[in-house]
Amino acid sequence: MTPQDLARQLAELTQENYRGVTAVFEAEKKLAEAEYKLDGIEAKSFLKATGNVAERTAQSRLSSADARLERDLAKAEFNRVKLKLKAIESALMASATQAKLLAVESRV
Repeated sequence: MTPQDLARQLAELTQENYRGVTAVFEAEKKLAEAEYKLDGIEAKSFLKATGNVAERTAQSRLSSADARLERDLAKAEFNRVKLKLKAIESALMASATQAKLLAVESRV
């Protein structure tokens, strides 16, 4: 790997890392909105339900199943974005290490 290849790789990974920050924010925002929606649906359903507390809870959970799925999918997306960002950061560190090793080798 040439120094130019490493420099290009570092630049690409750095740019991807910056985009990752925005992606994390967007995924976190989507998750927060899904949780807000789920909480609202569950609360309204609980208040409308009849029976004892356990029955009302069960009814509200059933009626909010679609919103819960949306929330779980948003959570999975958020976690995937965070993991991808971690992988990019690891690749950045590995590339930086390679650049240092190449610099040391070129001095010898």
